[in-house]
Amino acid sequence: MAKKRTTKKKTTVRKASRKKATVKKKSAPKSTAKKSKTSSKKAGTKKPSAQKPARTASSSRQGGGLEADIKRMDKEILKLINKRAQLTERLYNRRPEKKASIYDPHADDAMLSELGKANPGPLPEQTVRSIFRDILSSAKSNVKLTRVAYLGPKYSFTHFAALERFGKGADLIPVSTIASVFEEVNRGHADFGLVPIENSTDGRVVDTLDMFTRLPLRICGEVLISIHHNLMSRCPRSEITEIYSKPQALSQCRDWLARNMPDARLIEVTSTSAAAQLARDKPGAAAVASRQAAVEYDLQIVAEKIEDNKDNVTRFAVIGDHLQKPTGSDRTALLLQIPHRPGSLTDALSIFKMNKLNLTWIESFPLRGEEQGYLFFLDFEGHENDPKVRKTLAELEKGAVRLEILGTYPRSETLN
Repeated sequence: MAKKRTTKKKTTVRKASRKKATVKKKSAPKSTAKKSKTSSKKAGTKKPSAQKPARTASSSRQGGGLEADIKRMDKEILKLINKRAQLTERLYNRRPEKKASIYDPHADDAMLSELGKANPGPLPEQTVRSIFRDILSSAKSNVKLTRVAYLGPKYSFTHFAALERFGKGADLIPVSTIASVFEEVNRGHADFGLVPIENSTDGRVVDTLDMFTRLPLRICGEVLISIHHNLMSRCPRSEITEIYSKPQALSQCRDWLARNMPDARLIEVTSTSAAAQLARDKPGAAAVASRQAAVEYDLQIVAEKIEDNKDNVTRFAVIGDHLQKPTGSDRTALLLQIPHRPGSLTDALSIFKMNKLNLTWIESFPLRGEEQGYLFFLDFEGHENDPKVRKTLAELEKGAVRLEILGTYPRSETLN
């Protein structure tokens, strides 16, 4: 009997606790309902607005996935770049004449041109060329460092031509004059030199041609670059009172400057880079220089592409002591002095016509001192080892006072 009573008490306690729990559960929804009514009233007072896409967990994961893909791809590209450089080094190390094989402008241009044509985008061809040029240049420098003297300073057009031909891996040495470039190469302080030789607007570069008459160096390559000049300053165009640049740049923009900046004083300096530095430091000053110079000297371009000739191209000569092998698309340069008498120039030029050689450039240069007459600089298509070129040179030599081959080198395409 005692056991039964105990069971009844426990059952009663359990029932009572269940009743209390039921009461609590019933009271909870009332307070929730009040809150929901209050919040709905507040929500009703707000003006409707355009819904913004919430950053969900899935979109966050998607962005993180793209970042992970990019990081993974960066590592793959890094491995491939280094592998490409290693293979290039092995290739050049196996060749018997390292210096001759490392400087091969025709092979370099052919490789870069092929990559440019195969480029599917969206990267522009110029960017692709720049990437591969620097990989090639760095690999070559690990085999043999190439020293190149050029008409400086940095960020001048000659500097850009040196970068185009030799890349950032080469030891590029800026010097202040064209004569200094020749002297550095002649003394063996540099393997190559790079100087301007002619411009499509201004013609010959006299200092370069003069140095070929003084020192026994050869042209072993060329770089053709489209020259675009820009007016840049740190002040508005209306406040510019002085415009600085080198004489050739001012000459190539003379009509535009006369029409658009008639009140500004034009001042010649040694280079476009020096002009950009003055424009940066001097109030009211501007420079005529390249777009890259504006970036390097923190200048604003107030007028772009102000050159009078939109097809303005400068040809730069690579000077050294290399004889380039025939490529099928070559150019030969000559220094020629003929007797100072009527008809001698006609006789010399007729030899090119008879041997069907295309003359691409001819310039005259007066002789120094008391001697009367002229030196002629000539370019023509063909390699000096071609049979008809050798025949032409032999016939020219018979009637020449002086005949020197200034170089045979592969022709290059114009780069924008």
